[in-house]
Amino acid sequence: MRAIIVSSAIVLLSACSSQQGRYDMHSDKAPETVPPVIHAENAQPRYEPYSLAGNKDYTLKGQRYQILRDPKGYQEAGIASWYGEKFHGHRTSNGEVYDMYSMSAAHKTLPLPSYVEVTNQNNGKKAIVRVNDRGPFHNQRLIDLSYAAAKKLDVLKTGTAPVSLRLLSPSKPADDEWHSARHHAYYVQLAALSDGLKANQKAEQLAKAHGLPTHIARRDTVYRVRFGPFYDRDQAQQAMRTAKQHQLPGAFIVTEALVNGDTSVTGAKTNNQ
Repeated sequence: MRAIIVSSAIVLLSACSSQQGRYDMHSDKAPETVPPVIHAENAQPRYEPYSLAGNKDYTLKGQRYQILRDPKGYQEAGIASWYGEKFHGHRTSNGEVYDMYSMSAAHKTLPLPSYVEVTNQNNGKKAIVRVNDRGPFHNQRLIDLSYAAAKKLDVLKTGTAPVSLRLLSPSKPADDEWHSARHHAYYVQLAALSDGLKANQKAEQLAKAHGLPTHIARRDTVYRVRFGPFYDRDQAQQAMRTAKQHQLPGAFIVTEALVNGDTSVTGAKTNNQ
């Protein structure tokens, strides 16, 4: 695993301690067999809600890292390194799988995912990468590039290079435009009941009281009453805050993959928006 899904400081530190030397470039390497064609086209910036994983402040080796809450306009210069085969196929900090042939990168504090234009100050070459990982935690380096991004910027031979970063912040499209490309739905779980009739009554009561869509997910004999679905994480977080403010302190967010444009969970649904 290249970097850690940051759910708590304990998880982060335990994972790091089992990965000694992971940020030392001498312990990583380029692939032994390189595909004849590497598609090093720039990542295409698009609006994406921030992932639930990898976006909490964390502490590593006594250093506190705070995720940028309002990164718009972010620009910074520093040293770039790259990572390759050692981490290929392992999980990134936001739960995706690292592909060294994709145009991606790791950064310590930018929200995940983010899109950044990277300029190699030695040669003027530019690349747009999608930041989906944490790091690098070595020698004050600013960003870790994927193998493909490092190749595009001509950083492979030198291992590191001075770069400048510029955050690209696509505007959020109208709902109908980006929902068609959605891959996940968010729900706020409110209650778990064993009586289907009571679950329906609870869902109708909550929908009426708060003007939010409600959903019942049935698994075996348990009926889970939830707000949702939401296709924007910020909306789900607001719904969770609403629930906690109205005597539902145990409310929490769950994420479910969409299958053929719908969620993989079946159940009754009440939409009162």
